Amino acid sequence: MKNIRILFIFFLGINALVAYSQDRISGRNFSSRSEVIAQQGIAATSHPLATQVALDILKKGGNAIDAAIAANALLGLVEPTGSGIGGDLFAIVWDANTQQLYGLNASGRSPKNLQADYFKKRKMDVIPSFGPLPVTVPGCVDGWNELHQKFGKLPIEDILAPAIYYAETGFPLTEVVAYYWELNSNRLKVYPGFSDIFMKEGKTPQKGEIFKNPALADTYRSLSVQGFRAFYEGEIADIIDRYMKDNDGFLSKEDLESHYSEWVNPVSTNYRGYDIWQLPPNGQGIAVLQMLNMLEPFNIKSMGFGSKEFIHLFVEVKKLAFEDRAKFYADPAFAKIPLEKLISKSYAQERLKLFSKEKASKSFPPGIKETDNTIYLTVADAEGNMVSLIQSNYRGMGSGMTPTGLGFVLQDRGESFSLDPKHLNAYAPGKRPFHTIIPGFVTKEGQPWLSFGLMGGAMQPQGHVQILINLIDFEMNLQEAGDAMRISHEGSTEPTGNPMSDGGWVNLESGFNYETIRELMKMGHRIKFDVGGYGGYQAILRDPTTGVYFGASESRKDGQAAGY
Repeated sequence: MKNIRILFIFFLGINALVAYSQDRISGRNFSSRSEVIAQQGIAATSHPLATQVALDILKKGGNAIDAAIAANALLGLVEPTGSGIGGDLFAIVWDANTQQLYGLNASGRSPKNLQADYFKKRKMDVIPSFGPLPVTVPGCVDGWNELHQKFGKLPIEDILAPAIYYAETGFPLTEVVAYYWELNSNRLKVYPGFSDIFMKEGKTPQKGEIFKNPALADTYRSLSVQGFRAFYEGEIADIIDRYMKDNDGFLSKEDLESHYSEWVNPVSTNYRGYDIWQLPPNGQGIAVLQMLNMLEPFNIKSMGFGSKEFIHLFVEVKKLAFEDRAKFYADPAFAKIPLEKLISKSYAQERLKLFSKEKASKSFPPGIKETDNTIYLTVADAEGNMVSLIQSNYRGMGSGMTPTGLGFVLQDRGESFSLDPKHLNAYAPGKRPFHTIIPGFVTKEGQPWLSFGLMGGAMQPQGHVQILINLIDFEMNLQEAGDAMRISHEGSTEPTGNPMSDGGWVNLESGFNYETIRELMKMGHRIKFDVGGYGGYQAILRDPTTGVYFGASESRKDGQAAGY
């Protein structure tokens, strides 16, 4: 009997050790690492080289805005699978001098000489994903121009110098970028100019292989000498114009010359004492505010992270917000959007009347799960400036249309238009399409608290909400909040088509309790276990008392947070 007791204690100890080895000391059922903590400056980007470049710019005397532009320029080289100067940009800036938030919408418009009748005559129900037809004006470089003119300190030559250096001398590919590079190339190699830049000798570069892009170096050098607007008014614009005409495209130099970015007022809602800021449409940022307004009346903390009650509530609230997303989010220059009502607390209460605690809904029109890659970065400096910046080609490497000798791909954001003439997001010349990329920012008592973002199409608002709930309700630290397993609800349509009525699918990342999953299925949720598609997260949090910065970066991708 004594031996049996000893054996029992032995096995009990082994089980305890096994359990302990599977969890962090914090008791979470997911892996995480420490936050990065710094005082003078900090950067969190989706690529280690971009993070280091941002810090170098800060140490050289640049501010957070200069560093963000420099990091974005480098990402267009080292991570063309999600970014580049052929795409669009959105940013939220906390300016330490004025103690204010500024929002920048640097998204491009559709070609003026491409009419809706073009699609109708060809009996097209949707705008193609690739090729010349979905190409819209690239807004990224004008976004840099606006940011630099309003806030920048260093000359453009200094800001673009690191990207020019790496484009000429080369850099080794990271694992995730190499994977997506090959995936994108399989479908884009048929488009003119793509293989010349991104498939030297007919193949894609592999992990650890040195890649150079001298054509992009020349483009950046032209911008550093002539200024950012040279992209829209000089030889670069001439090359784009000629290339598109030669390949049945519609984007013209006139479209480029007339392009402008727009400074907009960020909009917000208060969630448990924190002011959550997003940019207004044509982006989808207000979906975050709508979801938080519907979640706030519930005691989420008592539900517990990963519980059946929380997952069910989150998914149902997402469906409700995305119904409005599909109907109302569009270019405000072309559509009257009931913005104030959509983000009001009273409207959230109206919508919650449709929520059932017992079963999953079937009739809310949800958005599709998108697989387009994006980059998100955030930088903060010793003066207290903070930048939340997101930039994308759409669908990874964009349209495949690669203007001769310039070193980048044009975006395919025009695919997001609806061809239903009655839809608010209906295609029209000179119009900005519905946009998925959203930077996030949080203030508390009028002071900056968090600059953050998460990549990945329709996952972005879902990810923003989960990050904020992890921080505010579940009291995780900045890195844990990003590493915790995520939920992604997937439906059938964008704001471009007809919704389905089966409730969609709930994708759950590995780590959720199986008993919880079974209970969700009993409630009518259809569950999938996707290993990817949960976004890419970066964040910087500022301690309001000490001014110390905390940084975190996505462990699912190649990103890095670092400071000094």
